[in-house]
Amino acid sequence: MSTTIFQAKNIVTMDPNNPQATHVAVQDGRILGVGDYQQTSSWGEHRLDKSFAGKTLLPGFVEGHAHLLAGGMWKFLYVGYQDRIDPDGRLWKGVLTLENVLERMREVDAEMPAETPLIAWGFDPIFLMDRRPDRNDFDSVSKTRPIVVMHSNFHLMTVNSPTLELAQYSASSNVDGIVKGDAGEPNGELQEMAAMFPIMRRLGIDFRELGRTRDAVEAFGRVCNRVGVTTATDLINDLDDEAVENLRDITGTDEYPIRLVPMLNALSQTPPETAKRAVAIKAKSTEKLHLGGVKLLTDGSIQAFTARLKWPGYYNGAPNGIWNIAPEQLKTLVDTLNQSGVAMHIHVNGDEAVEAALDAVEYAMVNHPTPDHRITLQHCQMADKAQYRRMKRLGVCANLFSNHIYYFGDQHAAITIGPDRASRMDGCRSALDNGVPLAVHSDAPVTPMGPLTCAWAACNRLTASGEVLGAEECISVEEALHAVTLGPAYTLKLDGEVGSIEVGKWADFAVLEDDPFAVEPSKLKDIEVWGTVLGGVIHKIDD
Repeated sequence: MSTTIFQAKNIVTMDPNNPQATHVAVQDGRILGVGDYQQTSSWGEHRLDKSFAGKTLLPGFVEGHAHLLAGGMWKFLYVGYQDRIDPDGRLWKGVLTLENVLERMREVDAEMPAETPLIAWGFDPIFLMDRRPDRNDFDSVSKTRPIVVMHSNFHLMTVNSPTLELAQYSASSNVDGIVKGDAGEPNGELQEMAAMFPIMRRLGIDFRELGRTRDAVEAFGRVCNRVGVTTATDLINDLDDEAVENLRDITGTDEYPIRLVPMLNALSQTPPETAKRAVAIKAKSTEKLHLGGVKLLTDGSIQAFTARLKWPGYYNGAPNGIWNIAPEQLKTLVDTLNQSGVAMHIHVNGDEAVEAALDAVEYAMVNHPTPDHRITLQHCQMADKAQYRRMKRLGVCANLFSNHIYYFGDQHAAITIGPDRASRMDGCRSALDNGVPLAVHSDAPVTPMGPLTCAWAACNRLTASGEVLGAEECISVEEALHAVTLGPAYTLKLDGEVGSIEVGKWADFAVLEDDPFAVEPSKLKDIEVWGTVLGGVIHKIDD
């Protein structure tokens, strides 16, 4: 058994018993010793690796809410507002006006075969105009070719007239989520899956299928590697037998740079079937593929106005959002999964959805008390202090969408929920002060994956315009780094394996050019990532 000792300028371990080191010994992919050279070399014969002598090592970052789509969506046209970097390092400039969006689409339309639908993604009208675009805007690109523009939140799409006709949507259609104009005809905006799925089925658009291809899964690994992530979730996946075997095959190589944690879609079958499937696939887990968790989807997106809000509702007077699963059905589902010991991650954006999820958890715990269940509310953006206190009592974790403060904070304050509630949204300080286990995340590809950016947002709460949105909810650098390492590892029940640099854990490291504690909190997101180490194997960016 060979031993390698990695020397670094500094090692930030996230272990309070041994917070700083300069050397870490690795054997068989696990951490053998942490300290200085004398301590780590006492294990005997070894190879000293000075590749990181001028760099800082942290535990490999854990992305507790992302999607394999972050690798696969790039086969479609990007039309988002912010600049983005694709898995291969190419910069895509943001598109700042609707006319620029249409111009980019016309350029692609002119080069495409006539029978091919034009699919774009990343769009968000909340940045672009006072009105929301409709079928007429995209008819100006083509009146014959089906056009689908997926919004950045993945809860809405806007389509052109040929696409509506393909799905046979008309004034008489009564599917929840088909938005209609003044004349009663569908205007092209489709909200949530019930309205979007018929379009996707007819055009053969399966965004989740994108996560099944080898190219997409490998691209997702490159996305993670670029930002120092060594453990990442795919937070909704149908996970049939073929998909599971495919993921086992791809993640099973030394070249694949992350440990992957895909979550089973809880809404694609009955509650007993979901519980049975989750238990069955958990047995197929490997060192780099962790199965058995389930994702539940309650409401939609705040900026899409499909999240479910408590009184007083939306700041601009928009009607309340859409339930993807009704509260009473949610109770049954959570209760069934809890009785089978299944780990649950529940999507909740609005505070009414938070309340419904907590009601469901409490119902399940009364029926079948489960110690250390670690049910995690994902996004959980509008939770108030009373809800955090209730989460603590119920043993519930929170994985907050801290990036929203920067990417959408100005719009939330001005348009969606108003300044009072926006100042408390993604309340990391409230979560920690009330004893709720905390993680923060990017929800890539909704926002770019980047744990250091998530940590920066939680520390500084700066919006895109430079305003501080709710200074009282800021947390420290140490707390923010915990929320992208041990915090999400805890929510995934992997904190005994990853999340800190401790003896016995996997030798998974993020390799940084600067020490996060040596820079100003305002500079956290600007620290360059050199690459990662996974199980002792070095993965340099672009290698």
